Amino acid sequence: MSKIHISELVLRDGHQSLIATRMRTEDMLPICAKLDAIGFWSLEAWGGATFDACVRFLKEDPWERLAKLRKALPNSRIQMLLRGQNLLGYRHYSDDVVQAFVKKSADNGVDVFRIFDAMNDMRNLKTSIAAVKKVGKHAEGAISYTTSPVHDVAHFVGLAKEMEAMGCDTIAIKDMAGLLTPQSTTDLVKAMRAAVKLPIHLHSHATSGLASMSILKGIEHGATMIDTCNSSFSEGASHPTTESLIAALQGTEYDTGLNLAKVQEVTAYFREVRRKYWQFESEFTGVDTRVLVNQVPGGMISNLSNQLKEQGALDKMDAVLAEIPRVREDLGYPPLVTPTSQIVGTQAVLNVMTGTRYKSVTNEVKNYFLGQYGKAPAAVNDEVKKLAVGDAEVITCRPADLLEPEMAKLQAESDRIAKSEEDVLTYAMFPDIGQTFLQERNAGSLKPEVLQTKEAVNTTAARYAPNEFNVTLHGETFHIKLTGSGHSGEEKRPFYVSVDGIAEEVIIETLDEIEVSGSGSTSNGNKSNSKKKVSTTSSGRPRPHHAGCITTAMPGTIVAVKAKIGDKVKAGDGVLVIEAMKMENEIQASTTGTVVAVHVSKGDSVTPDESLLEIQPE
Repeated sequence: MSKIHISELVLRDGHQSLIATRMRTEDMLPICAKLDAIGFWSLEAWGGATFDACVRFLKEDPWERLAKLRKALPNSRIQMLLRGQNLLGYRHYSDDVVQAFVKKSADNGVDVFRIFDAMNDMRNLKTSIAAVKKVGKHAEGAISYTTSPVHDVAHFVGLAKEMEAMGCDTIAIKDMAGLLTPQSTTDLVKAMRAAVKLPIHLHSHATSGLASMSILKGIEHGATMIDTCNSSFSEGASHPTTESLIAALQGTEYDTGLNLAKVQEVTAYFREVRRKYWQFESEFTGVDTRVLVNQVPGGMISNLSNQLKEQGALDKMDAVLAEIPRVREDLGYPPLVTPTSQIVGTQAVLNVMTGTRYKSVTNEVKNYFLGQYGKAPAAVNDEVKKLAVGDAEVITCRPADLLEPEMAKLQAESDRIAKSEEDVLTYAMFPDIGQTFLQERNAGSLKPEVLQTKEAVNTTAARYAPNEFNVTLHGETFHIKLTGSGHSGEEKRPFYVSVDGIAEEVIIETLDEIEVSGSGSTSNGNKSNSKKKVSTTSSGRPRPHHAGCITTAMPGTIVAVKAKIGDKVKAGDGVLVIEAMKMENEIQASTTGTVVAVHVSKGDSVTPDESLLEIQPE
């Protein structure tokens, strides 16, 4: 008998793939006792994008989530996804940070570390694997599966041998986009089974509609561990359904031994929970065979969809999906998984939104070309590389070999806000948003995203719109109050918009245009005499009104202002750095001239319809 072991993904990859990683800890804990009693080999519950989402959107302490889940799941192995030398961030960390992060993760409850590198550069795995073994936990090496002219069975088998030599306990085939077919799974598992002695763990997203068939073929040829997700969050960009695989294997030599009725009790709970997160539902929940070409992973598609929706550009999704393979080829066919999926995906979005390929190149793409993420699987496009980094020297060593120990420096930088080593590591993963999160947590002022029921939204669809409400924009909630005067038949009517108690007079000419005619606190409804000629956005920043106005192609957060009023700049000079879709993008001067206005500061949220900086052309 070859009993098949199941890792259940509903607490991490399931909701990451379908509702943009937005499930809160409070919605996980009530069902933990039933999950714990089923007998899964492991419960994946941490890592991946959950750490980022907790800090950035949910305003939850990710370490507190892990500790609570550990207490609520006393009989289960808790599994996490770790990005090798990237940990849970988007850059490489020094070895001492990797070692500290692994130790604290183990201390707080992680039993199984699934460790991968987006480039499949084995040099980027050795420190984290060694750290996991040192703390006595289970190290699972994960191969990032992809297809390209340079990725074949022999290549992947070679990686598996290296992982076995590094001391891994199991090996996962991580098919993050759902590219495995029944035949390719058969060929790969058979070859790997013959080459290594370690148990093989199969992970495949259901996006292309092939995953269940592929998993069955993998089981028949020697895989003994599989990933599935409870049907409340399965299929589509997520994973094959737990209940279906249990039923398919029941009564065979591969029987899982799991009780289907008990799993269905969990299903009933999570189906109700999912209703709360309707606003984060991906537009791409069914089978999408385009993934066999664009290779966008399940965990990315819902976030990409959500981000395009936020900027009113969901109609550009097809163009972005068509551009992603072209960018990937330019970069030498990296597997698309965090962070390379974000690197390629964000650049593709920029290429589409700006209307010109590589008109704007993200800092991460530049670093990729410089070798700072590891060795590209194939040759890169020299023309694009030249455009991005010129003749800059490319490193050939393990990127982390160039990093000095960082923990002492990080502890010093976060001394005033960090109350534990876990806090220092939160700051290390995301210095800007991590610092804000810790400051707000310490002050007791965290404001998580507001969840709104469909019923509540539908009540506003009456004949008259409400004049007082809350609006959440890019993670920040504003209290809006509208008051007005004049008559409805007038061509122009003055209204007063109060944002968090600060009033602003606006003239509404059409339903989609608001022109600011004054500013300052208004209490008596008197009209301002100093009408501004430039229309502004809700943030108070002017809309672009001349060729020297610098804008962003997508919503994001300002992480650096590189120019000040009076500076002389040339067209193409970097003037701002924005973080969008978790990647940093340098915004360049559109014209040569003098900076005459700067409308943003570090930490500001910005949108494409705003002028961020103004240059007076020469």
